[in-house]
Amino acid sequence: MTSATETPSNLRDRRRVVAASMIGTTVEWYDFYLYGTASALVLGPLFFPHASAAGGTLAAFATYAVGFAARPLGGALAGHFGDRIGRSTVLVASLLLMGLATVGIGLLPTYASIGLAAPLLLTAFRLLQGVSAGIEWGGAVLLTVEHAPARRRGLYGAFPQTGSALGMILASSAFAVTRAAFGGDAFLAWGWRIPFLLSGVLVIVGLVVRLTVADSPEFVTLRESGGVRRAPVLDVLRRYPREVALTTAMRIGQNGLYTLYTVFLLTYITRRIGSDGASVVLVATLTVSVLGLASTPLWGALSDRVGRRPVYLFGAVFTVAFAAPAFLLIDTGSGAAIVGAFVIAITLGHDSQYGPQAAYFAELFPLEVRYSGASLGYAIGAVLGGGLTPLIAAAALDAAGGRPWWVAGYLALISAITAAAAFAAPETAPARGGTAPSGDTATPSGDTDRQEVPA
Repeated sequence: MTSATETPSNLRDRRRVVAASMIGTTVEWYDFYLYGTASALVLGPLFFPHASAAGGTLAAFATYAVGFAARPLGGALAGHFGDRIGRSTVLVASLLLMGLATVGIGLLPTYASIGLAAPLLLTAFRLLQGVSAGIEWGGAVLLTVEHAPARRRGLYGAFPQTGSALGMILASSAFAVTRAAFGGDAFLAWGWRIPFLLSGVLVIVGLVVRLTVADSPEFVTLRESGGVRRAPVLDVLRRYPREVALTTAMRIGQNGLYTLYTVFLLTYITRRIGSDGASVVLVATLTVSVLGLASTPLWGALSDRVGRRPVYLFGAVFTVAFAAPAFLLIDTGSGAAIVGAFVIAITLGHDSQYGPQAAYFAELFPLEVRYSGASLGYAIGAVLGGGLTPLIAAAALDAAGGRPWWVAGYLALISAITAAAAFAAPETAPARGGTAPSGDTATPSGDTDRQEVPA
């Protein structure tokens, strides 16, 4: 039964928005995670063949970090255009850009064929992936959150977040199936390209769905009334620096945790237990990704009931406490223990932050600068958390003589930063008396930053 305001038409529109956001983020994260898996497995010897094994891995992780470094640029571009012309148009552009970059990597000659140009082009394509990822997230989650009922934003906002898990499932499965089908030598020679080339098919599917979605009514009203800003990125940095700083810090530990487990540990565990390590990590990653399809919306829904702040704070504090015990389990070399460590760390520590994150970040900013503020905090936090984590973890492991405790300490440190930010952030969930700014449309005296944009 639907309420007077929740008509069947409204429900259909919301479901279409959720589906379009999920499909789009799934394609984006499939492409992005492909690179993370490839950087741990094949990119070192193919594009940096003259480096040692450890040096090649570090070089591959460095190009991985480049993708994160480009995210703030994507976030700034997305914020500028998304807060001025609309979320849906910008999202179509991000999908096309990611597909172009990923297919380009799949077609790229290696160092043996074109020499130094190979790693340079690889880095350039990775930059494009990073720009696209910086554009994608804010638009996808805002489109969903802004179409959602006020008291269910946590649940609705969590659905595009599950695109990360779906993308990881597809990326890990593509690599696992390709590797098993062609064997180690053929996989290293050319089989690794197939998952990248398949991105072209996924992009077409994503575009077909995404082109059917319109902007939220509240943003359309803002645009038609001339309430958009000329320079929303500068405006949000000038008027809401605290909120940008909080979202940045709240992102660091969450993204660092996920990247450590899904990228760095692929190399770490493979070195610990041999060639079977890659298979164990892929199984563990697939397991937590499947569980994440359920746990992420559940944590988001819980934040609608008990508040964003306590749910987010729980995840960050739990990650601090579990950082060292996780490595005790992993270092047993037992496949079951490794999968268990992944399940505990990701399902409890990560997903409890990632579930409410979309609604929380969106609710911290008013409508006319929401894309800019949420995207900047998300993207800058990804650089400081996920982008640097594989590099720092690999260097810390080497400096500690192969012992993982400095890595565990680093994870605990960045999660403590996130916990402190979550503690300092205001509660925004309407059910808990949150004071989320929904539309700061009153123009202060002397403020001439607004610009009328035709619908």
